[in-house]
Amino acid sequence: MVSPAPGGKDAGEGGGKAEWLIYAFVARGTAVLAEYTEFTGNFPAIAAQCLQRLPAGSSSASTGPDGRGGAPVRFSYACDGHTFNFLLHRGYAYCVVAKESVPKNVSVAFLERLKDDFMKRYGGGKADTALAKSLNKEYGPVIKKHIQYVLDHSEELDKTLKVQAQVSEVKNIMLDNIEKTLGRGEKLSELHDKTSDLHSQAQEFKKQGVKIRRKTWLQNMKIKLVILGILLLLVIIVWVSVCQGFDCTKHET
Repeated sequence: MVSPAPGGKDAGEGGGKAEWLIYAFVARGTAVLAEYTEFTGNFPAIAAQCLQRLPAGSSSASTGPDGRGGAPVRFSYACDGHTFNFLLHRGYAYCVVAKESVPKNVSVAFLERLKDDFMKRYGGGKADTALAKSLNKEYGPVIKKHIQYVLDHSEELDKTLKVQAQVSEVKNIMLDNIEKTLGRGEKLSELHDKTSDLHSQAQEFKKQGVKIRRKTWLQNMKIKLVILGILLLLVIIVWVSVCQGFDCTKHET
């Protein structure tokens, strides 16, 4: 059971975005190097147990022949209304504990962002030999910032990841068609046409992603302009009320 402990924020209360992602860490193998949470509960212990029980060979599967490459491997476990989401890459494990109602793409976006940032800062550096919890002080606040960014941009990130998934799906379908085309020995000109169609569809999905980001920006700008207009109106009302008109320089004679 994922149960909160006395004191501090209760991970089981409320339903706002601020309580979507309740705990996150970065580990090398099974040693947690840095973690962050604003809540109290037994989820760190459960997450550590999940880390210990990840399928054998999953870490090596995310490492290429040169010890660096390889695609990330993802695992997710559900427990008492929460999901324990893991991303393994190059011998490191990235974890986030989220409420079960949180859109999956939000957790995916956070783990990808955390992985990219951690590799940029520590890849091939001191993290390879760091002791457990030794990066807490310097990287814990960074994990907090990534959590806040993903929560603030959750809708935009969700839409972007959906577009990327659609592009990947179209790409896989077209590649499958290409293989079938080669197997049937169809003309290379037809193969070229299908490849061009793939490129066109990918460009169209990319345009959709740009439109979504632009629409989000315009909506935020409209809200800011409305707030500014309301503030200006309040200033004018106060001015007129105090001065009994627009000219405060009048004096009684």
